[in-house]
Amino acid sequence: MQPANPASGRINLDPDKAEDGLAQLVMTVIELLRQIVERHAIRRVEGGTLTDQQIEDLGVALMNLEEKMEELKEVFGLSAEDLNIDLGPLGNLL
Repeated sequence: MQPANPASGRINLDPDKAEDGLAQLVMTVIELLRQIVERHAIRRVEGGTLTDQQIEDLGVALMNLEEKMEELKEVFGLSAEDLNIDLGPLGNLL
């Protein structure tokens, strides 16, 4: 594939790296959802509507989810910074 020509507005698309970009995007969405679930769980715990057993189960589930995310980041060769997409004027996603 030829290099990008900024004057023409064309982008250099490398099919060999498309899979990496897709993995990064999917992992970013999953991490965003994980953080939302974690915040919601914390609000429920602080709200006092859960039993001690539910709080324990929730904590274990969140720890397992975070551990799985770390494993997946390692598999795809991603870091936490890689998942924090820059949204331009809106700032960073995570």
